[in-house]
Amino acid sequence: MGYRSAKKEILRALRNGNYQHESRGDIDVKNLLALGKVSAIEVAKLIASSDGSMHTESPHHVVKEITVHVIKVKNWYIKFYFVDPDAWFISVHK
Repeated sequence: MGYRSAKKEILRALRNGNYQHESRGDIDVKNLLALGKVSAIEVAKLIASSDGSMHTESPHHVVKEITVHVIKVKNWYIKFYFVDPDAWFISVHK
């Protein structure tokens, strides 16, 4: 899945509420969406304003078959992946 497909799918997930958050020790600083410090609508607007030059992808650090997407836009770092039926956020922070 490339940038365009990932962008389309993550925006759909945010709009429909089909997303979850990966557990991590530093969630209080690394995932502001999980903490409610930023809304799904705000994250969607950031992602919608991004372009392909702001996107990278790599294998998940534990499950190599899962592709992790990173979008760096307007000083925000948004890291996520997809496991049907949901999108999973690893990081949403400045």
